[in-house]
Amino acid sequence: MKNLSPILNAILLVAVGVLFYLHFSANKRPSADDKSSDAALPGELKVAYINSDSVLQNYEYLKANRVQIEAKTKKIEQEYRNRAQGLQNEITAYQRNVTNMTLGQVKAVEEDLGKKQQNLQMYQQSLSQQLMEEEAKLNKELYDRVTAYLKKYAAEKNLQFVLKYDPSSDVLFAGEALDVSKDVIAGLNAEYLQEKAGGAKTAKKDSTAVK
Repeated sequence: MKNLSPILNAILLVAVGVLFYLHFSANKRPSADDKSSDAALPGELKVAYINSDSVLQNYEYLKANRVQIEAKTKKIEQEYRNRAQGLQNEITAYQRNVTNMTLGQVKAVEEDLGKKQQNLQMYQQSLSQQLMEEEAKLNKELYDRVTAYLKKYAAEKNLQFVLKYDPSSDVLFAGEALDVSKDVIAGLNAEYLQEKAGGAKTAKKDSTAVK
């Protein structure tokens, strides 16, 4: 799951862009009587940031789904090992008995083993693709959840920008006063717990329904 950390990069509106905006908008600030636009004035921009590592480490939704994917990964890997071991057993048996086989039998067994090896390789590729799709799905769901919450959070706090701040970001410095990671994590987890509680109630209601 190491590739989950870059998924919040799309949330980033880099500080460099903010500076450019401020620079080029400085000379275009509308007068007090100009009501043609409701956009925030450059000097009134409010910016905050989140530490993506903290969000990923403490978001309960991600923890729960990571456990599920890791369990599925272990199961898939075990299935592949079982098939690979079965093929290896057949190869070992062939090597042990090849001296007692006719040329026709050798050719037939080798063709059969070759097909099984190809099938095993295709199976491995299929499993890898399946895991990649699972991770991509989780990445998309995580991105949608975080960005949806940040939109609501920004509206409540009157923020125009929410940046991602970590060693991989373009933000070289950010004051701690702008760090809203704890608030965002708390809000995300509160929403997730409400979803779980609602799902549990629905499941309980369905289980007690008359059939």
